[in-house]
Order: sequence, then C-alpha cells, then structure tokens
Amino acid sequence: MRRTLFTQDHEDFRLLVRDFLVREVVPVYEQWRHAGLVPRELFTSLGKLGIIGTTVPEEYGGGGQDDYRYNVVIQEECARATVTLGGLRTHLDVVVPYFLGLADTGQRARWFPGLASGELYTAIAMSEPGAGSDLAGIATTAVRDGDHYVLDGAKTFITGGYHADLVIVVARTSTDPGNRRAGLTLFVVEKGMPGFTVGRKLDKLGLTVQDTVELSFADVRVPAANRLGEEGKAFSYLGRNLAQERLAITVGAVAQSRAAIDLTIAYVRDRKVFGQPVAHFQNTKFELAAMAAELEAAQALLDAAVTAHVAGDLSAVDAAKAKLFCTEVQGRVVDRCLQLHGGYGYILEYPIARLYADARVSRIYGGTSEVMKTIISKSLGL
Repeated sequence: MRRTLFTQDHEDFRLLVRDFLVREVVPVYEQWRHAGLVPRELFTSLGKLGIIGTTVPEEYGGGGQDDYRYNVVIQEECARATVTLGGLRTHLDVVVPYFLGLADTGQRARWFPGLASGELYTAIAMSEPGAGSDLAGIATTAVRDGDHYVLDGAKTFITGGYHADLVIVVARTSTDPGNRRAGLTLFVVEKGMPGFTVGRKLDKLGLTVQDTVELSFADVRVPAANRLGEEGKAFSYLGRNLAQERLAITVGAVAQSRAAIDLTIAYVRDRKVFGQPVAHFQNTKFELAAMAAELEAAQALLDAAVTAHVAGDLSAVDAAKAKLFCTEVQGRVVDRCLQLHGGYGYILEYPIARLYADARVSRIYGGTSEVMKTIISKSLGL
C-alpha cells in the first residue's frame, strides 16, 4: 500500500542517511559486532552531517525540526541495511526530549551545541537491580548539600551508558509514605565526576553493538545547576515521553520485520531444495504472503500512530496498542522468516539470525507486552 507519511524533505534526508550507512557503517559493521560496541566517533560523524541534531534548535547548531518523522527515517534505513547504531535510538528518541523539554537557559547554552554536533552523547538511568518497571521503587538517593546534591545508588540495563557523556539519573530526593511516586528528581551526571563509575558491559542475547551497562554512584557531588526540571517532579516528567519511547520501539519492530521479509524473499529465490528453488514451494509462497499481509496491517497502524504523534495527539493507550501489536507481529514474522532459511537461519553470519535475536527484547523493554495489555484493558473500563 502507498504510504503518505513522508514529504520530499524526509525522502531527501533518507538518501543522506542511506548513503552514510552504505559508506561508513556496512563495510565495518562486522568489526563492530565482534567488538560488541560501536566506536564513539560514530556520533560525531553523524553530527557533522546533521543527522544527529535534527531536533536541536537552530541557534545551538541543530536542525530545528520538531518532527519525529526524521527519527523514523533513521530507524527504517538502519533496518534496511541490517545494522544498528549502538544506543542512538535511545539517545534521540528517549533522552534528548528530556533536555529539550526541561533544560533551562543556562543548561541549553552548556549542552545543546554538543547535542547538535554529536560531541555530547547521552543515556538515561532509571532501572535499578531492585526496580525495573516499578519506577516508584527507585532507591538511588540524592541529598541536598549546599549548592550540590550528593548522589548514591546503582543502576542497571543502561543503554548507551558506556559512551555517554551525560547521563540523566532518576534519584529520590524525598520520601512520602502516602505517595511512592513523589520525591523523585532528575539529575544530569557528567562523565568523569568523582564517584561516578561505569561498571560491566552486560552480555545480551541480541543488540550486540548496543552497549548496555551497570552504573554506580558513590557520594557523587552533582551541582544543583545540573538538576533537570523541578525537584520531586521526575515521575510526571518520565510519563510525558513514554508514548514516544514506545513508538520508537514500534518503528524498529516494523522496519526490522520488513527487512526480514525482504531478506527471506531473496534467500528462497536462490536456495534450492530437491532440485528447485525454495520459493517454488506452495508453503513458502503462503508463508510469505501471510507475513506480507500482516506487515501491511502493522505498517498502517504505525503510520497512523506516527501521524498522531507529530500532531501532538498520540495517547498513551494508542501508543500501547501500536507497540503491543507491532512487536508481536515482529516476533512472528522474524521467527517464520528464520524457519524458511532452514539451518542457515541459525548461523549468525546470516542477518536473519541477528534480526531474530534482536527482536526478542522488543516485547520486553519500554514496557512488556503484559504492561501494554494492562494499559489497554484499563481504557476499556476493565
């Protein structure tokens, strides 16, 4: 079906991203995969081309484009090239919006030029060893001491934390027994602050070039000038960007499903079994036809969600519906595509194996499928 989501400006941007990936990423991607990390200079290279700073205001060197569709293009082109760019999606879709929405004038002057150029790369530290989806259970503390806060605690599953120059940390500044959500505050911790330690890089099933680390904070003195937003208001701030965070995961799910189908069509045309191409078997045709139809439904739902988000109308419930449906589609599609590859589908040399491993987390992070169902069921009055 013909998509109407993008303008010519988006398509021109798509060609810029595609050219960069073909020239700078695809030839060295296997090296990154074996290293388990993208090089830090990737982000400054993206900054020089204007790819990484599209949403940063022009006065700070950015593109000044408050249009999420540019982020969609980046994800679609990465999927098309069967690569990932480390934690770039988290940086652009999850973290930068907090800076854009909450930074004061002084913080903008300090940080926005670096966000536009790629000189500053970011992460957000919410999850803790004892508090994952339950953000109200955060135990990391920040105690006011003059012009500073003293930060103590530990965070885990932090995407992009290995390279991050700025980490937004959610910490508890007060406790209200009657309201567990109250008393949380956001702080920007800078690389190199005494007591701030980047721990081990976690080995994951998939997303191998996306660094995921543990962070620890031992008496880290964070200037009050690094507090992001008002004290005690973090829980409400965290809720504001959940729709976009879930939409970003949905974009990846659909784009990677499309990549899986395209790879599989090419494979079954070339691969021969019993003297004929796998594509000639009725089962192959039926499987791919069913997947193509399911993908079109997912794409239509996603494009409607993106359109609503650009207009400022995407609700938490609709974001949950899109994430639930599209990530479940991704799981089914990639599994069936791998099956059509036969034994080669299980070999990491083939991109379909990596797509399969990467797909599994889509139904977990950003809110599990069960959490999405809970949100949707509440909207039904259940």
